[in-house]
Amino acid sequence: MPSTKKTLHFMCSALATALSVGVMGYCMSTQWATMTMECTQIGSSFSDGTAVITLELFVGILNRNFCPSFGGQNSFQVIPKLVETGVTSVVLHALVLCLLALCLLFSACSILISLYNSVSNPYETYMGPVGVYVCSALSACLSVVVLIIFVVNVNVTSMAEDLVKKFSPDADLRNKSSEMKLGYYLVILYTLLSLLAIALIYMYDHAAYTHRREQQRPTEDAPKEIMMY
Repeated sequence: MPSTKKTLHFMCSALATALSVGVMGYCMSTQWATMTMECTQIGSSFSDGTAVITLELFVGILNRNFCPSFGGQNSFQVIPKLVETGVTSVVLHALVLCLLALCLLFSACSILISLYNSVSNPYETYMGPVGVYVCSALSACLSVVVLIIFVVNVNVTSMAEDLVKKFSPDADLRNKSSEMKLGYYLVILYTLLSLLAIALIYMYDHAAYTHRREQQRPTEDAPKEIMMY
């Protein structure tokens, strides 16, 4: 049976990872970004309208105010609408979704390995602390990649302009600005919780290694009086 200290560390690691999964689940259902653009009639130099896109991972809302003539609100499914706009934006967005799914998968593996270690002493290396390190580290790294890809897709590509033009083909868009919302920042919290799971296991693993080294201290460290006999 594992020691109480080991059980506590692995249970806390499983709890931290479970919290990260809950955070990820919520962030995937809430707003990630808002993109605002000035909107005019093609050929006009006077900007009198705006177009605002509120983007979640699966759905989005476009609010047009005199863009280019009258306002309106349109809801849309993100992936199908991006397929109509171009290759780059839809590939990057689909990559974000795939990486988030992998994050959840690796987090689930980390939870299972942690719970297994909390009630047993597995001899298999990959089912011990190394398994938690690998799964949680992959979750953290992939979530950072998600943050980078999403920002690039929002700020660098023409995703926002292409989405607006699908509803207002004669609109001339300029001065795009973007703001990251709660869903995006919750991914950072997910990353930190994954790193916390690693830190908890490392604390136990390091303490256990130090304890083993002390028990296996070479005989030359023993007092000379004892070694004479």
